[in-house]
Amino acid sequence: MIARTPRVAYFPDSFHEVNGVAHTSRHFEAFARRQNLPFLCVRAGTRSQAVIEDGNVWTLELPRGLLSFALEKDLRFDLAFLRHIPLIGEVLERFKPDLIHITGPSEVGMLGAGLAHHMGLPLAASWHTNVHEYLARRSGWLLKLLPEQQSAATGQKIQDLTMAVAAKFYSMARILFAPNPELCALLEQTTGRECHLMPRGVDAELFHPTKRKRNPADHELILGFVGRLSVEKNVALLAQVQQELERMGQANFRFLIVGHGAEESWLRERLPRAEFAGVLRGEELAEAYANMDLFVFPSHTDTFGNVVLEALASGVPAIVTPDGGPPTIVHDGETGRIVCDEEFAAAAARVLADPEKHARMRRAARNYALTASWDSVFEGVYAAYVTMLPQ
Repeated sequence: MIARTPRVAYFPDSFHEVNGVAHTSRHFEAFARRQNLPFLCVRAGTRSQAVIEDGNVWTLELPRGLLSFALEKDLRFDLAFLRHIPLIGEVLERFKPDLIHITGPSEVGMLGAGLAHHMGLPLAASWHTNVHEYLARRSGWLLKLLPEQQSAATGQKIQDLTMAVAAKFYSMARILFAPNPELCALLEQTTGRECHLMPRGVDAELFHPTKRKRNPADHELILGFVGRLSVEKNVALLAQVQQELERMGQANFRFLIVGHGAEESWLRERLPRAEFAGVLRGEELAEAYANMDLFVFPSHTDTFGNVVLEALASGVPAIVTPDGGPPTIVHDGETGRIVCDEEFAAAAARVLADPEKHARMRRAARNYALTASWDSVFEGVYAAYVTMLPQ
């Protein structure tokens, strides 16, 4: 599989949390275990600070402290994480990595980048979150205070400046990874570094149409959403979809919302047809997907869209926007629809009004997901690693 196996020290921004970085990182470590690859994962968590050596795969989990503050409901940033440098340095000296791979500008990523420079090791960095778009959208409360024209210009300035800072950080790496071609091109342009595609895979055995457990007497159509309930996910559009479907005379539907976030209270007030299931994992999550009839994902900022691929694997067609990673997964008219915000409700109504077309989409969605394996993703990453090493 791999001509030369590098020893990799991996510093993920998150590992146990509910987000795309953590999801990918858990699968990356699992891949290393399956392939018996020399792999050290240095991450924040709640275990003791002792390194765990399990064959070729080592883990070092370090606690965040009292100076940490919340970025999300389950994700924090520790201003004093540098206190762990002596222990990490000792473990790195023992593990003897050929390279360090970071996933972003968190305290863990910054520490990994600094140690790579200090030890003279090549650095790889993967882009998982469109931080420039997130910050611009989360500044909406401020932008609303400005005149319309000034608001738009200020929002764009925030986005451009954040991207410039992020590009400066990522330019420290020798090679980059990104989940879709558009992002790869942007990173190459802004950093001058070579960027390799690092898409996402899916566990097609866990996420499977046979997990559907609907009551035979339940004939309501379920529109589903899985993800963080936050402004950058554009979740306010779900309320608009409900209103427009009701104006069209649609009454036989409800929402199934999986996830948590700052916008949950707002959504609960405006989605009387919704069931809020909270955060689900494993078999419970797989069953939730399979019970959906249509996946509605209005985000404009996702770099890939793991949840979209999980829905497709469950035989659930998806409606997505034309932005970010999701439109690279969905084949318009075959496995779902790619539409603008104002077309979401109409697209959902058309798909669900045609049972034969809906059934074809369900089969096509499952068949496409079967082509996306995690092993193929990480084999590609290791092939790129080899280009960093002395020949």
